[in-house]
Amino acid sequence: MRYLISCSFKGTRYHGWQSQAGTDITVQTTLEKACATILHKSKIDIVGCGRTDAGVHALQYFAHFDEEDNLPPDVAYHLNAILPPDIAVSSVTQTLDDFHARYDAVLRTYEYHLHGYKSPFLDDFSYHFKFLNSLDVLILRSAADLILSYDSFFPFCLSGSNLKHYHVQMKSVLWECPEPGKLVFRISANRFLRGMVRLIIGMCINVALGKLSLDQVKTSLDSQILLPKSLSVPAHGLYLKNIQYPIR
Repeated sequence: MRYLISCSFKGTRYHGWQSQAGTDITVQTTLEKACATILHKSKIDIVGCGRTDAGVHALQYFAHFDEEDNLPPDVAYHLNAILPPDIAVSSVTQTLDDFHARYDAVLRTYEYHLHGYKSPFLDDFSYHFKFLNSLDVLILRSAADLILSYDSFFPFCLSGSNLKHYHVQMKSVLWECPEPGKLVFRISANRFLRGMVRLIIGMCINVALGKLSLDQVKTSLDSQILLPKSLSVPAHGLYLKNIQYPIR
């Protein structure tokens, strides 16, 4: 039987979602160990809905695993009792045997938070950008809207990714100012390349600061070459906000 885990996590101290050689400090490894303990198994293999970089948070994250036995209805409660405070499981439910947390996802939404003032309460969850007041939201929006006309994003993929293709079906982008001194960027697509969201945000900031022109961005996307100037914003302001699956 296949089971679906719905969870959220604060990514500050983790080296991303995916298990890695040489470290146990990943969300996947932590969750697998907790499940193995609760279910009295030597090992549980969990498949996540996607990778997240080190330091990135998730407001909603889905994963699946297979287990022969029926699970107790209070398994989420027991998992939360032994998981660290920065990982929370909201539910564990039986799903279709052919469901795949990663490959069945049709839409992923990320959100990025920036603030322009010093705050001891925001720095784990939002990027303190000292020049925030210099950013024109209309220019940020113009830069972001430009990418909606494209479906290949080599300029916005970290080097060394070694992908077969760089195609992404972009759904929406939005910059908004929820209150003075704060900015939020939201982006939705069927998939994202490694480091893509943080590079897109950096591009928008560079355009708003006059370090890049829209024509330069367009040329890079048209020719699928690197931008003349790139910026990857810090991971701690980024959240995986939502994952959507088709109704079956």
